[in-house]
Amino acid sequence: MNPFSNPFRAPSRTGTEWFSVGTTSEFPEVAPADDTGTESESKLQVCGNGAPDGREGCKVFHVPKTDVSQRTEVEIAGNDLTAQNLTDQVLVFQYHGKIHAIDHAISQCPHSSFPLSQGIPFDIEDFGIVLSAGLTCPKHNWSFDLFSGRADRGNYRLKVWEVQLREVVGSQNDDKEVWVRRKPRIG
Repeated sequence: MNPFSNPFRAPSRTGTEWFSVGTTSEFPEVAPADDTGTESESKLQVCGNGAPDGREGCKVFHVPKTDVSQRTEVEIAGNDLTAQNLTDQVLVFQYHGKIHAIDHAISQCPHSSFPLSQGIPFDIEDFGIVLSAGLTCPKHNWSFDLFSGRADRGNYRLKVWEVQLREVVGSQNDDKEVWVRRKPRIG
């Protein structure tokens, strides 16, 4: 037995390594306010409407489960995303100042893999108090909690990725580097 190995610790699973997806300034807020200070539903689309400077509101990466170093950024071209293979893709965006990373397609969706980059973010409220944030799939109007992944109907769950904000070495502003990874399975 190797003196440096721990027999009680399981080897790390492949595909759960952290990787950088950019800085916080590369993810504009996807919930712009209109003149009245309220969110306009026509503007609320994760990737469909970018910032005023033309940037998209999110990034999508293809991340193979076997080797995250082989990840590639996926171009979000128009509304014809349903023709693409959405397997092993992560959608990263900022909503109300928080960076979220979720599976791009709902792996257990009854309507089979509709891209959530066309979804509409919203606040989950109870009597006017914001409890969480959600995303509505525009194909079947099901909603998913962005923190837990739970659906509003049925026993479906959206895969939520872990997000970490790390200091940028030598940065003069408040910009942070965004790192994401699949949540490791326990057991």
